[in-house]
Amino acid sequence: MDGELGAFLRSRREALRPEQVGLPEGTRRRTPGLRRAELATLAQVSVEYLTRLEQGRDTRPSPEILAALANALRLDEADRQHLQQLVAVNHGRQLCTGCRPSVSRTVRPEVQAVLEALRDRPAYLLNRLGDVLAWNDPFDRLARPLGLLDRDRPNLVWFVFADERAREHFPDWAELADQQVAELHGLRRGDPATDEFAERLGRTVGAPFTSRWQRRPVAVPTTVVRWLRHPEVGPLRLAYETLAFADDQQRLVVQLPADAASTEALDRLLGRRPGGLRSVAG
Repeated sequence: MDGELGAFLRSRREALRPEQVGLPEGTRRRTPGLRRAELATLAQVSVEYLTRLEQGRDTRPSPEILAALANALRLDEADRQHLQQLVAVNHGRQLCTGCRPSVSRTVRPEVQAVLEALRDRPAYLLNRLGDVLAWNDPFDRLARPLGLLDRDRPNLVWFVFADERAREHFPDWAELADQQVAELHGLRRGDPATDEFAERLGRTVGAPFTSRWQRRPVAVPTTVVRWLRHPEVGPLRLAYETLAFADDQQRLVVQLPADAASTEALDRLLGRRPGGLRSVAG
């Protein structure tokens, strides 16, 4: 996470418009958002110290300075929590010299049992890189016609950005892409494998990914409803419920039909009697 604290602060400074904090917009701004001097004034810190933070030459600001910057930048709760995590990583290095967090690709038997118990609903297991580690039969029937499971090691993030079929299948592709990048950023936890993955994906697809990655989004809803154009049964409106397994840094995602028409279509896809799945409000 070298330099990530400063990069995160800079990304939020550049995203904050002057009029949002009561400053005139002006006509001769060379940088988007606030100038360093303007943020330093709002947070009551020196420009020199803010420069050191943004350039990664100081990675351990005091809680008081951190709070002042968060308030001046108008950070929401998700951004504040992420900022705290970045500082915790930097402070924790002295307790874990040489530690390199690994990406888990092992599925515990207990997690596999939970997945298999969900026999009527599509469900799949992700790690923090978006690797699809395991899935049940309903998800196989739902996702295989989309092309998501074509690769030997399917990855949801890679499919969304690098496979042209994703834009055809997901009408709200831009929102889905934003969510995938936010999850990837929010779950980094100092893992260099995430940065390596992001670099490879950026080289492959370019701006659609890199522009989002550089904005460093972190706010991710645990429940979302999305449209899916399925090649076999037509439009589906699905609610996504996410359950986190903290010890493994893995997520179990369950897909539920969000209306009566989607319930009927999903029943047909899974070969179930009509009404075998109940829709959820959304």
